Amino acid sequence: MDRLKTITFLCFFFSFSDMITSTEICPSSLCRRTEPVIQFPFRLTNIQPKSCGYPGFDLTCDITNQTVIELPNSGKFIVQGIDYGTQEIWINDPNDCLPHRLLSLNLSGSPFTGACYQDFSLFNCSLDFGKYRLKPITCLSGSTYTVFATSGSMRSIRKFSSTCSLISTISVPVQWSFYEQVLSSDLSDDLRLRWVRPQCRRCESRGGRCGFKRNSGQEIECTDAPHHGIPRSAQYVIIVGGGVPAFLCVIGLFCLICSSVKSYGRRPNPIVEFTRQPTTKAGLDGLTIESYPKTVLGESRRLPNPNDNTCPICLSEYRPKETLRSLPECQHFFHADCIDEWLRLNATCPVCRNPPQRLPLAQPL
Repeated sequence: MDRLKTITFLCFFFSFSDMITSTEICPSSLCRRTEPVIQFPFRLTNIQPKSCGYPGFDLTCDITNQTVIELPNSGKFIVQGIDYGTQEIWINDPNDCLPHRLLSLNLSGSPFTGACYQDFSLFNCSLDFGKYRLKPITCLSGSTYTVFATSGSMRSIRKFSSTCSLISTISVPVQWSFYEQVLSSDLSDDLRLRWVRPQCRRCESRGGRCGFKRNSGQEIECTDAPHHGIPRSAQYVIIVGGGVPAFLCVIGLFCLICSSVKSYGRRPNPIVEFTRQPTTKAGLDGLTIESYPKTVLGESRRLPNPNDNTCPICLSEYRPKETLRSLPECQHFFHADCIDEWLRLNATCPVCRNPPQRLPLAQPL
């Protein structure tokens, strides 16, 4: 019996050692508790090794422990939020003058592009132009002039051009995914960017973790994701079991069993039948839920329906920078966390009770 315990311990030890050295552990990190969680493809420089992040996704913490990203041709920005499921990031200017940064924004050389773009024209007007009730861009305005931005119709732009001087027309990565003509904006809402490479959206939606495959350059793999009902840790054990240590363990156990059979003779083996109980799931799966669009509210809290200002599930009023999710058929909006939890248990909209359909996920490029 002691020999059996010894062989079993050695099998476990060799298998566990191989599992630890087969992948490099890169735990999630953050600059402070209220800041975005940092995980692959992002990494905190000087804290996490380069193998924990993809090139171009380096982050730092400033002196106030805010999360900072530096774009190659546009400088440093504060990271306001990261959504790993949709591969989107929200950034803003650390000096609270985002319109000034937009005049020279250049995303080339970075892995990011705008999720949705809208053109805005910036005008420089005299002070008496305030009778039009335009929203000024305070950080660009002076004591004798006012700067504002508009995405209005060509007719309104021509009207402003006759009395004001056009500074520039810029394409802004806006928060909303629907086109909305804005007479005046201070352009202070966070910039909504997304990345295509590395493609980890499917892995995240399955509950896995993306990372570099060991000894494979920049090849990506998904770990800790359920696969046909087998936990990822069990898959490692199965893979390691095909190695030399496991083979030696099997030989030792086989010899020990043979000697035990000869010593004690044959013993009847009880037959135990395990019956898997059928499971029922009334809600929707994670892929279906993630296919429904998300929206991050800006400071203006604009939504297609102006009466949508309260989450029907938690009855809390929407606040800027909160992530909402909408259902495709009925266009009802909810807090993303609230509706995600609801849809895991119920396959219908909590407002109109209509069953939403699954939207096709974007295919990797």
